[in-house]
Amino acid sequence: MRILKYAQIATVLSILGVAALAVNPMTAAAQSERTEPDNTRVNKNAEPTADDATGNKSDRETMRAIRRSIVKDDSLSTTAQNVKVIAKNGKVTLKGPVNSEQEKQAIHAKAVEIAGEGKVVNEITVKQANGRTSRDR
Repeated sequence: MRILKYAQIATVLSILGVAALAVNPMTAAAQSERTEPDNTRVNKNAEPTADDATGNKSDRETMRAIRRSIVKDDSLSTTAQNVKVIAKNGKVTLKGPVNSEQEKQAIHAKAVEIAGEGKVVNEITVKQANGRTSRDR
């Protein structure tokens, strides 16, 4: 008797599971058609990522100071304020999209002011009117 009840419960649960999948509007096809964040494609190459940043105190402080300077600048767009700042062995790499050449230059200037001349690699890309970045060409 108990085995029969468990079997019935299992059947009902499996039916509910299938029904939930059928009702889910976000099918696998729809999920694959979603737009990727602006910098997903850019970050899949072999260039430095945030995971490459060193854990030494000096690099952490440099990244924090640059990030703070960028975020405090209200003239920068949210996109620009979200650029990646990666410090490794005293060298800083800036990556990600911005909306204009002015934003790219402003962020680079902030990083140079904090890290020092010759210690900043600027890999920031400028979005174009069609939503692509200068690196996508």
